[in-house]
Amino acid sequence: MEELILELKKQIIEVLNLEDMKPEDIDENAPLFGEGLGLDSIDALELIVLMEKNYGIKLNSAAEGKDVFKSVRVMAEYIQAHRTK
Repeated sequence: MEELILELKKQIIEVLNLEDMKPEDIDENAPLFGEGLGLDSIDALELIVLMEKNYGIKLNSAAEGKDVFKSVRVMAEYIQAHRTK
């Protein structure tokens, strides 16, 4: 699980162009949106594409995305349970 969390942190930094951040700067339990990492709706679309492309996971609804994108740890748990790649 820790390996997947680190991989996700690196992918988030790359996909969202967070060049001034390192994986250790991201708290895996902090919220991704609002307080915490402070992502927005455009970033959410990028995360959806990341999950589909890298893990074969297609989210069914915005509500599901809200649950999955609570934190990096929640994303990792969801990926571990649903990945097809």
